[in-house]
Amino acid sequence: MKPIATPTIESVELPKRVKLQYVEQGDPSGVPVVLVHGVTDSWRSFEPVLPHLPESIHAFALSQRGHGDADRSASAYRPRDFAADLAAFMDALDIDLAVIAGHSMGSYAAQRFAMDHPERTLGLVLMGSFTSWRENQIVAEFWEEALSKLTDPIDPEFVREFQESPLMEPAFLETVVREALKVPARVWREAWKALMDTDHSEELGKIEAPTLIVWGDQDELIPRSEQDALAAAIASSRLEVYPGIGHGLHWDAPERFANDLVAFVENVAAGRANEALLDE
Repeated sequence: MKPIATPTIESVELPKRVKLQYVEQGDPSGVPVVLVHGVTDSWRSFEPVLPHLPESIHAFALSQRGHGDADRSASAYRPRDFAADLAAFMDALDIDLAVIAGHSMGSYAAQRFAMDHPERTLGLVLMGSFTSWRENQIVAEFWEEALSKLTDPIDPEFVREFQESPLMEPAFLETVVREALKVPARVWREAWKALMDTDHSEELGKIEAPTLIVWGDQDELIPRSEQDALAAAIASSRLEVYPGIGHGLHWDAPERFANDLVAFVENVAAGRANEALLDE
């Protein structure tokens, strides 16, 4: 697959909300795909993936509020807030319908968006995702032992340990650490606590869009049982497991993820085109 040009960094002011930074690449007539990062990350979370996407994918990778170089609002870091920002972002860029691909926290915002805006969700890609964090002991322990007490300035070594993966390129790890250090401690705390307090498990049946669930079997944060629960709850879903890959699967296996994403996007786009022909 031929890499395309380096994407240009842009920003957009969401009416009555916040200013977000994003990158855009691909043919404007291609299938819109919005990439949504995890907690403390930014649009740069998808830098390893973007070069492997073809021109036919009109990709948008954004930095959510409080993250990267986006505005840092005083509050509103719940999945519902991020999903509302996503809808406003699509409005601002005149994107009526898109495939939404979210990682970790971003996948929870993507779930919320798909439930609240089924008419705008062409497809859904859930990466390192979950139905709920309420029973996750690793999440709870990390909150109690580290995040609940986190203050500024945040220790870079703490961030490096939080983000590091054995398969991650060293230069990209430094990028990820640098981006995470832009996030204030209060945003780390509020976003993490909001995920712990939110439970989508009883609402996932509302998701109508075709859904690709992607998970690495070395994910130490999210267990396989959560992937099976997602697949059981979302009617038009398929689970893809990456052997030997951790929570940051788009960092550990960017080309494989890009290929799976492209195949999924092409499939759902073709399905939508066939539906349109039948309706004529």
